Amino acid sequence: MIDTNIRTNSTSSSALNHNLDTVQTDIKTLVRDAQSLLTAAASLTGEKAEEMRGRGMQLLDQAMGKGKEYQGQAMVRGKELAHTADVYVKDNPWRTIAAAAGVGLLVGVILGRK
Repeated sequence: MIDTNIRTNSTSSSALNHNLDTVQTDIKTLVRDAQSLLTAAASLTGEKAEEMRGRGMQLLDQAMGKGKEYQGQAMVRGKELAHTADVYVKDNPWRTIAAAAGVGLLVGVILGRK
């Protein structure tokens, strides 16, 4: 049962990392497109310039909306992972203590060498 939870969490973690990479790419693309539209609109005047500025603002609004959406999803997923870790620690206190002691020893050895 424990191994299944760990595999599920690592699978969820890799899916979360993939989603974050996708979000970063989408937002960078939207911002780049908006910047190019606004740059092009700066040299234009009149109705066409207003149209391009409007499209640029729409792209920026989309980027902000996606950012907020994915931020909310990340918050929910983070809370789920924290809850899972909390349950694991409560179900396996001695394993958790042993793991923490091992990590502490490893960090101590690494820092002691420097």
